[in-house]
Amino acid sequence: MKQIAEPQRDPQGPPGARRHSVGLGIALLGLLAVAAAGCGTTTPAPPPEAGSPAAYRVGAPDNLTVTILPDPVIQNEVVVRPDGMISVELIGDVPAGGRTPEEIAADIENRIARYKRDAKVTVAVDEAQSTAITILGEVRNQRSFPLQKETRVAEAIGEVGGVSGWGFASTRNVRVIRSEGGETAVYRVDLSAIQGGDLRTNIVLVRGDIVFVPSTAWAKVGYVVQAVLFPFQPFMGIATSAAGRAIVP
Repeated sequence: MKQIAEPQRDPQGPPGARRHSVGLGIALLGLLAVAAAGCGTTTPAPPPEAGSPAAYRVGAPDNLTVTILPDPVIQNEVVVRPDGMISVELIGDVPAGGRTPEEIAADIENRIARYKRDAKVTVAVDEAQSTAITILGEVRNQRSFPLQKETRVAEAIGEVGGVSGWGFASTRNVRVIRSEGGETAVYRVDLSAIQGGDLRTNIVLVRGDIVFVPSTAWAKVGYVVQAVLFPFQPFMGIATSAAGRAIVP
């Protein structure tokens, strides 16, 4: 009896499966290359020199209390509007944005002199909302909050719960992005060195600062692989690494 030979099976599967596997491999290699290319950063400026504390200047939307003596006492709780003005009883709008509380009080005294003899005015800052800074990147709770006191980078990161776990945060390459005179300066902060006792890069933050904690190279690669293998599964790191590339190319 003549035996019919069975066709041999390709151990690597049918040609279509091989092509699909090769295509997926090429796509992954391409994405890994893109992720690796995105790991480069611009050369940051050295930490700014510490100077003497400047007088606090009011801005929107700070909450102020204006007190006018003598009796009958006038007391107004006001919010600095986006146009920098506040409204005070008897005299109406007074410019406040960009001025110190003492400068605002002196202006109110001059304006109200025609209505109240020997007026003495004090302006107190109840909530300094205009001093807000923003913490982004590989931290446990990305958010903005106002500076209530002198705050350095390590303290600010601690306010949001510290850096994310699993070694995803590049703690030696933390960035402080600051607008100075219409130009943007980027300062490098070595959080690892700060934790070891070297405080040279633990700079004082000012209003408007953005503190960005970038991802490590391996974390970025992991996010890319996650996006390829599980494209419909939400993954917070994707947004984080995208934000990092947008801020620090």
